[in-house]
Amino acid sequence: MDKMELKSGIEAILFASGEPVRADRIAVVLDAGEEEVLQAGAELAEEYEAAGRGIRIVRLNDSLQMHSAPEHAAAITRALEQRRPPKLSAASLEVLAIVAYFQPVTRAYIEQMRGVDSSYTVGVLTERGMIEPCGQLEAVGRPTLYRTTELFLRTMGVSSLEELPPLPEMSSSDAAMQLQQKVDALRAAEEVQAELAEETPEAVHTQT
Repeated sequence: MDKMELKSGIEAILFASGEPVRADRIAVVLDAGEEEVLQAGAELAEEYEAAGRGIRIVRLNDSLQMHSAPEHAAAITRALEQRRPPKLSAASLEVLAIVAYFQPVTRAYIEQMRGVDSSYTVGVLTERGMIEPCGQLEAVGRPTLYRTTELFLRTMGVSSLEELPPLPEMSSSDAAMQLQQKVDALRAAEEVQAELAEETPEAVHTQT
């Protein structure tokens, strides 16, 4: 399969899916290598952006997804009469920061870090698709482990967790201050996303 056919196939699969699709799955279907798929996806993303297209392709870990260009969010909102989801609370951002930097974590670990019950907040973030269960800890009671999702990556505007700002060792004397700075960074990122989207959800798929 030549490069044009590969790109065309990737476009078709991502458009039809509307959700992130793993590169290895695309590779099997299109009889190509996983790295070839990721490279072709990166080239498509550059081509779309350079041409000012209304759609974008983003990489989320080892998956690719197609969604609308953020600069058209306000027009999409008016056309589809959509509402912006409520912003995350300060408590939600604190929990999200802990999960993002220390995942996989249990609810007990989150509560130990925050010093307050976090069951409601964990439930809210799970319901909104920002975190998800990813197994159970091999300990008494087998508590549920949580990790961030691809929606979290998309909301934060990064392709992988490695792109998040590094967090200093939590044993340092200013660990609490550093963690709060990271919480503030996540809050700022969400504010920027909200402003870009006006009253639009984080991503609107082109086939909607």
